[in-house]
Amino acid sequence: MKFAFSTLGVPTMPIPEVVALAADTGCQGVELRAHPEEPVHPRIGARERAAVVEEFRRSGVEILTVAGYAQVAAPEGEVDENDLRLEIEQLLELARDLGAPYVRVFPGGGDQDPDAADAVGARRLGAAAETAADLGVRILLETHDSHRTGTDVSRVLGPVGHKNAGALWDVLHPWLGGEAPATTHAALSPFLGYVQVKDVASAEDTAPLPLGEGVLPLAECLGTLTEETWLCWEYEKRWYPGAADLPGLLAPGREHLRSLLGR
Repeated sequence: MKFAFSTLGVPTMPIPEVVALAADTGCQGVELRAHPEEPVHPRIGARERAAVVEEFRRSGVEILTVAGYAQVAAPEGEVDENDLRLEIEQLLELARDLGAPYVRVFPGGGDQDPDAADAVGARRLGAAAETAADLGVRILLETHDSHRTGTDVSRVLGPVGHKNAGALWDVLHPWLGGEAPATTHAALSPFLGYVQVKDVASAEDTAPLPLGEGVLPLAECLGTLTEETWLCWEYEKRWYPGAADLPGLLAPGREHLRSLLGR
């Protein structure tokens, strides 16, 4: 098992501190939240990108993902197609420059007809996958918002049929959608990039908790995976400032996941 954490859990932490935290807590990778309020995002220049790469290289920590916010299934007519294409291309180029294998995108289909959302998402992802292939990156559609289950996401990825378009399994959202882990895995396994783990108290209270202290079926989820699958703890401290600080939770969280994998 390789274990990473998302910088969503340590909002705006400088990159040297992020890398040191990963190395000190036995994390092999980091998912970089690519938002303008963060140190790493598509607007930083070549010199800044090179400095980030060198910081990670020195510590032997991998950059797992550039986690973007592009919404590939957003309703036609409500987004500028050229702006969305450019947003995705910039994320893919950033990932290439950083040596990250993945870019994360969201569905964002809203309240439109599911068939329409699936079709527009597949069209845009198909085009993005061609660019991703040219850049040596894989673009992953997260189980989220309008496509919260594995079954939902597979309806988009199936028609795309491109190896550079895949899935990111956020364990919270399929559970909220009433989908069993085995069903989620069966739907996503042909496309799966990696898995985001987390824990919450209930469907009504989704503030982040230490792994193992909530109700999410982590053991069932992990039981479907191979040892090579990356696990990334997306601890949503950015959205819940009252939650406990992540750094002290990382090592125990990693060990909890190891104990589940060992069962």
